[in-house]
Amino acid sequence: MPAKKATGSADARRGKKIISRNRVAHHDYEILDTYEAGIELTGTEVKSLRERPSQIKDSFCIIRQREVWLVGMHIHPYSNGGVWNVDPDRRRRLLLHRREIDSLDGRLRTKGLALVPLEIYFDEHNRVKLLLGVGRGKKNYDKRADMAQRQVNRDIERALKERNR
Repeated sequence: MPAKKATGSADARRGKKIISRNRVAHHDYEILDTYEAGIELTGTEVKSLRERPSQIKDSFCIIRQREVWLVGMHIHPYSNGGVWNVDPDRRRRLLLHRREIDSLDGRLRTKGLALVPLEIYFDEHNRVKLLLGVGRGKKNYDKRADMAQRQVNRDIERALKERNR
């Protein structure tokens, strides 16, 4: 029997279905660590995430009273939700272990780092998860250097592709 050919992205093969990505985060921040957190959502919010993607580009995370909150994430109201739809821009509590919250709080206070949401996805058990990044803000010259490095890499790839033809 022939082996099955893998289809889709690597995330899909691992049982991870991406809902939304924050592409601006890698441009504005140098990501040092990542954490996986659950999100406290209502039923209509989960149905809405299955229906269409959310927006996390302008969102950020804060720690208040030993709880982590996601601020600024927009989940569109569910089309069949009616009165059960909640405010699309409300704060949502993130679910992390107490030890993780305490270590994050200490790091954010001492080193001037930021908690940045990187992507939202359904895991292999169909639970909504958020990938958090601990990042340090980039300066303008760092951003320019990264863009120049990407351009050099593109030129090298293009030249190798032409050479192999």
